Amino acid sequence: MTLAAPSPAAAAPDLAALAGPAIAAVDGLVAEAATRIRERVVVDGRIDAARMDLEQRATHGLAWLATYAQALRQMADYAARMSAEGRYGHIEDQLARMAFAEYLAQVFGGIPMSQGEIVRLADMGVSAEAIAQARTSEVEILIATGNTAETRAHLVELMVQQQGSATVGDAGLEETYEQIRNEMRRFGESEVVPHAHEWHLANEYIPLDVITHMAELGVFGLTIPEEYGGLGLGKESMCVVSEELSRAYIGVGSLGTRSEIAAELILCGGTDEQKARWLPKIASGEVLPTAVFTEPNTGSDLASLRTRAVKEGDVWKIHGNKTWITHPVRADLMTLLARTNPDEPGYRGLSMFLAEKPRGDDADPFPAEGMTGGEIEVIGYRGMKEYEIAFDGFEVKAENLLGQVEGQGFKQLMQTFEGARIQTAARAIGVAQSALELGLRYAQERIQFARPLIKFPRVADKLAMMASEILVARQLTYHSAREKDQGRRCDLEAGMAKLLAARVAWAAADNAVQIHGGNGFAQEYPISRVLCDARILNIFEGAAEIQAQVIARRLLETAAA
Repeated sequence: MTLAAPSPAAAAPDLAALAGPAIAAVDGLVAEAATRIRERVVVDGRIDAARMDLEQRATHGLAWLATYAQALRQMADYAARMSAEGRYGHIEDQLARMAFAEYLAQVFGGIPMSQGEIVRLADMGVSAEAIAQARTSEVEILIATGNTAETRAHLVELMVQQQGSATVGDAGLEETYEQIRNEMRRFGESEVVPHAHEWHLANEYIPLDVITHMAELGVFGLTIPEEYGGLGLGKESMCVVSEELSRAYIGVGSLGTRSEIAAELILCGGTDEQKARWLPKIASGEVLPTAVFTEPNTGSDLASLRTRAVKEGDVWKIHGNKTWITHPVRADLMTLLARTNPDEPGYRGLSMFLAEKPRGDDADPFPAEGMTGGEIEVIGYRGMKEYEIAFDGFEVKAENLLGQVEGQGFKQLMQTFEGARIQTAARAIGVAQSALELGLRYAQERIQFARPLIKFPRVADKLAMMASEILVARQLTYHSAREKDQGRRCDLEAGMAKLLAARVAWAAADNAVQIHGGNGFAQEYPISRVLCDARILNIFEGAAEIQAQVIARRLLETAAA
């Protein structure tokens, strides 16, 4: 490794002194953009949905701009916190400086919403004068000094020296969470990583003995209160576990998602009897849940759901079709959203059910009367299998209507959105971390033109940017989790974390494939699996476009308050 360079840190300007004014400048741009966009989309004092749709480039750009502002704020907080604790070393400093330099440069030059969509401040109606005013001396210094060739080379050298650690740089976690991370990493390295690619290539289920061990480690009961057999921890612990398990294999990392959603639904909306019956079984892994919400041709438009639930005596009979149902065959419990009142339009007629079902297998996927299904073949996110399911009179006991109230299904589901998006962001970070590690290892081992790939600056640059963006996404995600744990509303922060982390995961996987060259396109190399796994993260739990729309609307409503 000959990329060694003198540490740029000694000569670099103080990040703490520059970060605050730079963030204030970006906040000013967010406020200006929100004002200009409100002029386009507000009619008679209210946001007009049709105009919001027409102005999607501007509104979604506002969501991304505000996400960058929040991400930089969390990076500044991270640097200050780590410095106060004496944990802010060279590698943390390099990662933070790169993040500020790159994200500030993108704010003024163009933010990538996707590979082919670059949104600029002018698209949001921000004037040239406002842009010039925001380019303060602090902003200019950070852009000029934070992402230099020297900085990137030094960072990659530090990454090589630290190779084998759980993350690049100190993640900033408390000791308890670091212990949890280490335990999950040991489990992943011993029981998941050696087999994950085989499971993926064969489209096999994650073995039940692996799931049993996950249950013994407490994965399925992390946030379930101790009185119901769980560990009683918060969403930050969920982030640690989800990230680390997804680094090993996203299928394993995502198994806990089903239990997390089901448990939160029951905790927030269930009766005392439903909590006592189901939560201990979910926590122990005895009951594996699956979420049954989406329907063909509806996607994120849950208000258009048509699956019907009709009350007949002491049962509800379900009729309709659901799709993109993850891990339904081996599930024992379906959290099922259906329309109980056909006369109530939109969300108001929806109710949530705790629908019991027998476990199936590949030979007989759905051994239940009134329920059939077919597998959806997917390119990634395997290990649990996706299904389309048809219900024709499938029976659910009347006592399993969540909360014993009709018409509250969507509200009950909304209570899980924050946690679900935080967890999806954490899974994305784990996938990105896996891509970085695979790319870093290959870049050191692969010899081209008589030297390792890592000695070529454009290869090293990719690795440096992956590491910096992963830390940014991690801090934004863990901040959202802490807000949730403190009982504060965090739908905006959770949405931003999911939006950014999903893009970071895809960029990291794509760049790691590029580092692998032709081998990255070969199925035998694990990075090909990671690329496929990364792609879904921009789609589920709210596609990036839907996520940006939701964030933008919240921002515009807040600006009007």
